[in-house]
Amino acid sequence: MTPDSALQALKNGNKRFVYQNMESRDLLDQVKQTSSGQFPFATILGCIDSRVPNEAIFDQGIGDIFSVRIAGNVVNEDILGSMEFATRLAGTKLVVVLGHTSCGAVKGACNGAELGNLTGLLRKIGPAISRETETTENRDGNNAEFVQNVVVNNIHNSLDVIRSRSDVLSDLENDGSIKIIGALYDVSTGEVTFYE
Repeated sequence: MTPDSALQALKNGNKRFVYQNMESRDLLDQVKQTSSGQFPFATILGCIDSRVPNEAIFDQGIGDIFSVRIAGNVVNEDILGSMEFATRLAGTKLVVVLGHTSCGAVKGACNGAELGNLTGLLRKIGPAISRETETTENRDGNNAEFVQNVVVNNIHNSLDVIRSRSDVLSDLENDGSIKIIGALYDVSTGEVTFYE
């Protein structure tokens, strides 16, 4: 599989999901087939939001994708290490940073929420808030348009962090071995918009 064919597989899978034409899978058979090894084609960094199950929205089965999930689809050292393993050692051809509409983590960051360890996580969304320059009033989590702009900025910020903090991933992207892209899932329609 190539980076382009991996991306096309996700696009096709999301189309099947949206049109309720998902492939029939024997998941227990897939458990057996993958018990001795795995060969996923994509790595998806998404939010922990329960409405965004990566395998389902891309109509993929067991063993097809590495699914990395953290509130606000932010990036830290452990996530970078996981992505480096997934691409360099396990051979995935595509890294997707998947944000979603109505993100609670982004809303919390926009509202300056603080709660234990969550406080530090939400600070990682701060650069996406700073990048949002269109909204001059009501710059908080109650302004849906502002939040949506920050959600998109946050996807691009995570892409920037991946490229700037992982030589492994940026080298693989630069030599064409992988693609690193952003995407946005709409929780009201099920559709994914890709930022290539």
